[in-house]
Amino acid sequence: MDSLALIEAFGDFKDEKSISKIDLMAIIEDSLKTLLRKRYDSDDHFDVIVNPDKGDFQIFLNKTIVEDGMSEDDDLEIEIAEAKKIDPTFEVGEDYTVEIPIAQLGRRNVLTLKQILATKLQEHNNAMLYDQFRDKIGEIVIGEVHHIRKQHAILLDDDDNEFILPKENQIPSDFFKKGESIRAIVDSVDFKGAKPQIIVSRTSPRFLEKLLELEIPEIQDGTIMLKKVVRIPGEKAKIAVDAYDDRIDPVGACVGVKGSRIHGVVRELRNENIDVIQWSKNPEILVKRALGNVTINKIDLNTEQQYAMVYTPVEEISKVIGKQGQNIKLASWLTGLEIDVYRETSEDDDVELNEFKDEIEEWVIEEFKKVGLNTARSVLDKDTEALLNLVDLEEEQIDEVKQILKEELES
Repeated sequence: MDSLALIEAFGDFKDEKSISKIDLMAIIEDSLKTLLRKRYDSDDHFDVIVNPDKGDFQIFLNKTIVEDGMSEDDDLEIEIAEAKKIDPTFEVGEDYTVEIPIAQLGRRNVLTLKQILATKLQEHNNAMLYDQFRDKIGEIVIGEVHHIRKQHAILLDDDDNEFILPKENQIPSDFFKKGESIRAIVDSVDFKGAKPQIIVSRTSPRFLEKLLELEIPEIQDGTIMLKKVVRIPGEKAKIAVDAYDDRIDPVGACVGVKGSRIHGVVRELRNENIDVIQWSKNPEILVKRALGNVTINKIDLNTEQQYAMVYTPVEEISKVIGKQGQNIKLASWLTGLEIDVYRETSEDDDVELNEFKDEIEEWVIEEFKKVGLNTARSVLDKDTEALLNLVDLEEEQIDEVKQILKEELES
């Protein structure tokens, strides 16, 4: 096998993996030197010349000329008598250079060379793949579902690059079918052994950001800025936006007429509820906007401790907190403040007894409700003696309940 034939033997690999001729030649040179080190313990006495234009290479062995009878290694030394037959001007100590045909290395070494070359070509491809997707971290990729396993799904893109979508990076309501095309962002790229492992995610706030960029041109061209994006995947998200131009309504531009612009994003995220608010440098205004359409009477801010106390009417408490605490949690993430809520009452306000389930046992509350006493004031308006005749409770229990209700209303 000559050098040109050896290179041509890897032509299919070169075309498939899009390895440039220059890179291929560098890999061949490195592979040859590796083989020479295996065969001769060193490549110091060899010169490898790769010609990318001709698509071939040459191996030259530099032998040292020694005195007759002094040669200890025929591979690396030549006696002076033999050297002078080639060129009478040679002297002891000079180098004698001879080209080594690749076939002279022997069939076994040629096969070894092919294995080395294949390994280095794969290493090159892995390094290229690593660099390619390291540059794509935080970017959206599209893959077809190839395998669905208990802990992850495996996706393949159009170039057969493999992406791993772990269960924890999937939206809880995600349900994939084999062959389905899905979108995700590149979350991390690391080597697992010799092969790059590309991890993708659909739960990262960055995924929502990139989807918004795709759907809303003003975000893509920088007219509208995404200041902060927070989300509970598959449940609820809040995004704060701002515009460089005061004449632009960033919230309206993102939502679109009847939600037309954001609808595609919501659908991609399995109907995740998305609140879009306008950013403000004023933390009090930002807190109000982050909590959404609720009545807030007062906000006490402690910016040093990153804390905000929100005062709101009793009937607004559930709105402020939201389902499973999602609204107040996301508002805290969005503003960077720990937000707490305080029930605010007035003389005319009242509180449902059910609001006190964390302080009064439920069965005690039920005793009052049986006789139509459903609010704090309805209980406090009756004296203890009257209550003893109405409910099946001890005097001490009634007094304890009234004290809890009184402290709450007074506070």
